Amino acid sequence: MAAILVIDAHPNADSLCSALARRYVEGARQAGADVQVLTLRELRFDPVLHKGYQGDQPLEPDLQRAQAMILDCEHLCLVTPLWWGSVPALLKGFFDRTLQRGWAFRYLDSGNPLGLLAGRSARVLLTTDSPGWYLRWLQGDPTVKQLVRSTLRFCGFKPVRVTRFGPVRVSTPHARTGWLRQAADTGAQDAALPDGRAQRPAAATNGNTLASARRSGST
Repeated sequence: MAAILVIDAHPNADSLCSALARRYVEGARQAGADVQVLTLRELRFDPVLHKGYQGDQPLEPDLQRAQAMILDCEHLCLVTPLWWGSVPALLKGFFDRTLQRGWAFRYLDSGNPLGLLAGRSARVLLTTDSPGWYLRWLQGDPTVKQLVRSTLRFCGFKPVRVTRFGPVRVSTPHARTGWLRQAADTGAQDAALPDGRAQRPAAATNGNTLASARRSGST
């Protein structure tokens, strides 16, 4: 059974996202998975990367713990709403601070990126107010591209699956009950995923990745 990390990225504890995260956790644990939960709204950290990538900004203890939890997992489940074609500022700030160059990825001499979190799979549980056809065909699915291609796969997660829930704005209690059941079933399904640790780069299995990258000049 997979070791799963669930990230609840919604700022509101009473949101549908948070309820979906709880049901996913229940389903995965009932299926025998070892599940850890990271609730971003409970963390204490500065979400602003004040100097961009031009200077050091030491990680707060909560972000150090988050990095350790990511390294420990075999499968990551990210639960987030779609806001303005993107994600909440809370999640974006978490990515900016936590997915450090030299820790989550590095650049090869050729200029191509190498994901240092390979050997882990991921799933995104995404809530939306707009219908799927509108997001895919008229908007071009910007949030899915951002999360799947430009963030998770960029850092080495593979495969990355997406489960959508919506439109939430006009949903009925019956529909939301069905979504909660689906989240629990998805958690149980993901609990049976194969162990991907044999595919991990050696640098992603220890806490020295960032220091090594700095010594080699890659940051």
